[in-house]
Amino acid sequence: MLNLFRNIFFIMLLAGLRLSASASQIIIPMDADHQGQHLKAYGVAYHVLASGIPVDWLLNYEGGAFAFTHIAELEKMCKLKGVDYRVVSDAAYTRVLADISEPDFNGDIIRLEKPPKIAVYTPPNKLPWDDAVTMALTFAEIPYDKVYDDELLSDKLTEYDWLHLHHEDFTGQYGKFWGSFRNASWYIEDVAAQTAMARKHGFSKVSQLKLAVAKKIRDFVLGGGYLFAMCTATDSYDIALAAEGTDICEEPFDGDPASPNAQQSLDYTRCFAFKNFNLMTPPQIYEFSDIDNSAYTNRKIDMQADYFTLFTFSAKFDPVPAMLTQNHTTTVKGFMGQTTAFRKETLKSSVIVMGENKLLNEARYIHGNYGKGTFTFYGGHDPEDYQHMVGDPPTDLELHPTSPGYRLILNNVLFPAAKKKPQKT
Repeated sequence: MLNLFRNIFFIMLLAGLRLSASASQIIIPMDADHQGQHLKAYGVAYHVLASGIPVDWLLNYEGGAFAFTHIAELEKMCKLKGVDYRVVSDAAYTRVLADISEPDFNGDIIRLEKPPKIAVYTPPNKLPWDDAVTMALTFAEIPYDKVYDDELLSDKLTEYDWLHLHHEDFTGQYGKFWGSFRNASWYIEDVAAQTAMARKHGFSKVSQLKLAVAKKIRDFVLGGGYLFAMCTATDSYDIALAAEGTDICEEPFDGDPASPNAQQSLDYTRCFAFKNFNLMTPPQIYEFSDIDNSAYTNRKIDMQADYFTLFTFSAKFDPVPAMLTQNHTTTVKGFMGQTTAFRKETLKSSVIVMGENKLLNEARYIHGNYGKGTFTFYGGHDPEDYQHMVGDPPTDLELHPTSPGYRLILNNVLFPAAKKKPQKT
């Protein structure tokens, strides 16, 4: 009899241990004081989703913490990646959720359910610049596919949830590098590759090819896709859509002059984000239009004083911009690019400004809806390299694992995983 009770006791003990192991949660804090690997933490959240386990994104709680069921393998992953975490009981986690749900706390619980399938639109030929998004994805160990014109024109975008545009020029002006780099071997090779791609798909000009690609991207977003772009892929994209049916390329780019009425022929209603901008067509000018505040004002500001501020949104009523601005600081170092910042006068009224420099009256980080999908545009080239030049080495993110500027990129990567809330009537 004693042995029977002893066996029952051990069975109950083992069952209790299993129950206590399962009845707990891992919380990954994302504030400044308790996380030393902010960027890696996004990779952990992504891989938890990929394992079939949902993740709670705790908006405005500890800098936008992540939480999920405590499983030994997931805890081991946090340790291997150096991501700070803590294990709490289910009862303690219920209290956390209750605190976040309080009306007076500007927070919300967003359930992430399925890892988005990610594509990066990037040229196959190696160009002398890098891309902040691909570096962020690689550092966080989040998988992605590379796609380019062949894939987009064959409707491969239907296989993806989220698309990032590498620093592409959708106007067919080869990045406006003609003035400084027209004799560089990489520029000559890029012109040849783009021209060959256009001919392959039946277009006589690269601008026609890029417009066709831009329209495929437009349809992707219209149908519910998530678009993220930085630097020149933001304004050149909208310019290409607005310029459909008119030639805005001067002779060095396509062999004939731009249309004399190119400016008057622009149709801003086709644009995602911008309106009432003026083209800069001279080939020697390293700008596409006056959307970029640098082109309009020369943006005279000392590097040490160049910061932009993130807006604080109501997480319970505006969860989308609240998700996209999760950070451990509301003040982010500025950084330059061919397109550095967006002049507010050129923004459509439907655009949400999520980050701005009030002193310069410019938007740095914007978001909007288009059809069933969304777009997010982020000015600048590299959040941790203030003035990245052609040919400079890529940023080593091992030196910037807590970068607030890179966190904004990775917020967008996880955004499509959020469970859609019912629309309020």
